[in-house]
Amino acid sequence: MDWLNLVIFPVLRTIILFFVLLTAFAYLTWYERKLLSRFQIRYGPNRAGPFGLLLPAADALKAFFKEEIIPGHVDKVVYLLGPVLALIPPLVIWAVIPITKNTPAIADVNIGFLWILAIAGVESYGVILAGWSSNNNYSLLGALRSSAQMISYELPLGFFLLSVLMLAGGFSLVQLVETPRMWWEWLWLWLMFPFFFICILAECNRSPFDLPETENELVAGFQTEYGGMKFAMFFMGEYINMITTSAIMATLFFGGWKLPFGIVDALPILGPFVLLAKVIVLLFIFIWVRASIGRPRYDQLMGFAWKYLLPGSLVYMMITALLVLFFK
Repeated sequence: MDWLNLVIFPVLRTIILFFVLLTAFAYLTWYERKLLSRFQIRYGPNRAGPFGLLLPAADALKAFFKEEIIPGHVDKVVYLLGPVLALIPPLVIWAVIPITKNTPAIADVNIGFLWILAIAGVESYGVILAGWSSNNNYSLLGALRSSAQMISYELPLGFFLLSVLMLAGGFSLVQLVETPRMWWEWLWLWLMFPFFFICILAECNRSPFDLPETENELVAGFQTEYGGMKFAMFFMGEYINMITTSAIMATLFFGGWKLPFGIVDALPILGPFVLLAKVIVLLFIFIWVRASIGRPRYDQLMGFAWKYLLPGSLVYMMITALLVLFFK
């Protein structure tokens, strides 16, 4: 029976998880278009199927049947590797995210936090390699912007995660969710959440921090030379990354699959639906920010990370260490 638990069940859960995430990505595009249309007082998707629900399927067919063109001036191997490195990390991060009681998505490892940091760092390579291998000035500028932006915002993001780690007392995300917290811990975590969310926006290249691909300056940035399914893979990577980071934030700041008063503990089958509801709310905030806030200049984006977020995250981490020392 050990081989079932070690091989067969994890593989089955991986297949199910990938299917769910790819389906969720498709309908996140519909969700975003519908919300943006409501913010802008228009209809949004309403032609492909009832309420436009078949629009993601139409988009998939369009991307699948588009001609695959590889420009002659690109570094072919690296050019093809870029979209893969952009898509795989947000899928793989889900391995350690708990979805219900005593049940992580794939495996409960005692290095959950380190896994998230390590895999998140790999994602930036897809963008950098795509921009460099395209041999296009706009693509290279987008890649340079992306590398500088991601590295800059990963520093405060890492310090914020270290603060959560100190409060959790361990590296396991399953342990983080299932260990009861005191009221002051929740308040202290929620104080961090807006700044953590800003870092996540920059890490995901989401508006208003989408300067690596800003259309009015760089055509499509690092994606300029991509089309068809290769472009679709970048698109998928961005939206699956939104879902993944929303699940991480729900786990770190809002109890993951749990509800107050131990409601889900008695009915573990509700856990995935509770987590899904929290993820949908956080995705709403992603889209709300896109609809409401204009894009800053690139120097303002970088200055905010180094002048404010990095010192703020260091101060927050030091105060967290003192709180844990004296009150836990």
